[in-house]
Amino acid sequence: MTSVHIVLPNDIDDPMSPSGGNVYDRRICQGLTALGWSVREHAVSGAWPRSGVSGRANLARVLATLPDNALVLLDGLIASAVPDVLVPEARRLRLVVLVHMPLGHASPNMRYDEGEALSTAVAVVTTSFWSRRRLLDLYGLPADRVHVAPPGVDAAPLVPGSGAGSELLCIGPVTPHKGHDLLVEALATIPEVPWSCVCVGPLDRDPGFADRLRRRVQAVGIADRVRFVGPRTGPDLDARYAAADLLVLASRGETYGMVVTEALARGIPVLATAVNGLPEALGRAPDGSLPGILVQPDVPGALAGAFRRWLGEPALRRQLRLSARSRRTTLTGWAVTSKLISSTLSGVATNVSAGR
Repeated sequence: MTSVHIVLPNDIDDPMSPSGGNVYDRRICQGLTALGWSVREHAVSGAWPRSGVSGRANLARVLATLPDNALVLLDGLIASAVPDVLVPEARRLRLVVLVHMPLGHASPNMRYDEGEALSTAVAVVTTSFWSRRRLLDLYGLPADRVHVAPPGVDAAPLVPGSGAGSELLCIGPVTPHKGHDLLVEALATIPEVPWSCVCVGPLDRDPGFADRLRRRVQAVGIADRVRFVGPRTGPDLDARYAAADLLVLASRGETYGMVVTEALARGIPVLATAVNGLPEALGRAPDGSLPGILVQPDVPGALAGAFRRWLGEPALRRQLRLSARSRRTTLTGWAVTSKLISSTLSGVATNVSAGR
């Protein structure tokens, strides 16, 4: 049995801080164990990715305890920000970095750190083909060292959907990055059309933004139609999906968008911005049709126009629902994702055994 040490953020299992990255990490730990790996988890505390001195010290202590030639899979939220910790350890450890979101893409100030950190890795795993291309463009990493393991999705029951299509669902932390302000501005332009929108996700990532958003919802007169319900997981989240007609994602940037495939697994069409990895997550049905609507990012008018089409054209709703149900049959589970990562780790382990 081959061992792998997995270095994770310390909030990976916190139900009040759900995130796609945390879900991905947990499912990979479970999947690698099921494939026969001896998985040893190391949760490292710190305000990642801007960890500060204490976070770096915590990570350094963890890595220092690992034996020479240990195979180490590090969450990129931690690893991409601390080249000063990784560079010395890369001389004796086989470091593999799992990049959920290229930090240098989201924050130009972090490009130097991330580029240096990833250069220490014997392999890099990304969660989308878009992010792989982005890392190669940003840092010129050797292409054969950068691999892709898209998120899986669990099978779920089909959602019937309402005749009017008026139940909108948005899932994600309430932050500027996720574009909730754009969503509110778009919805404010269509008060005459029947709709309601439930926003699921943490409200404490950027409290000032969340407060301003609530005030804006009041000011434009849609407070009775937009609800911010906080984070939801498990059956509570399933119930939100079951009541939805359309998933809405107004993100300004997204590596992949796991909520997109979670909606498609239930046959729910998606309205999303055509940014970064979102078109990849949406994909196409076997007949080539799009199981949703993609719009220009950062343009409330484009979102509003898409809402008008969805709510005002029954034939379009039928077409998109059929496409979403068909796309559902092409989705892969977490076992496939785990096998892809296992293959990358096995290649590294083989090179270690061969002394390369």
